[in-house]
Amino acid sequence: MAGLLCAAIFFPGLTWADPPAAPAPARQAELLNLVRQDCGSCHGLRLEGGLGLPLTPQALGEKSPDALRETILHGRAGTPMPPWQPFLTEAEADWIVQMLLKGLP
Repeated sequence: MAGLLCAAIFFPGLTWADPPAAPAPARQAELLNLVRQDCGSCHGLRLEGGLGLPLTPQALGEKSPDALRETILHGRAGTPMPPWQPFLTEAEADWIVQMLLKGLP
């Protein structure tokens, strides 16, 4: 895991070789609701920023998917960003990253 984080920091343009597998449709709906409501409470309901930084494709475009996944799963020490790993699998976090980079529907 530390290797992935280091790679994400030193090579921010890295992307997935294959896109993450999509969760089942019912879980997709739950995850989209989580992003809109829970993430939106800090990042703004339109994900354009608030207490947290914007989560728009433009704002995230220079970030590596791996670094974004690690932030979702493990939070950011010293900030209000909590770890979501107790509630999400790594694959679900990857899917959320993919949706954010495309522009959340």
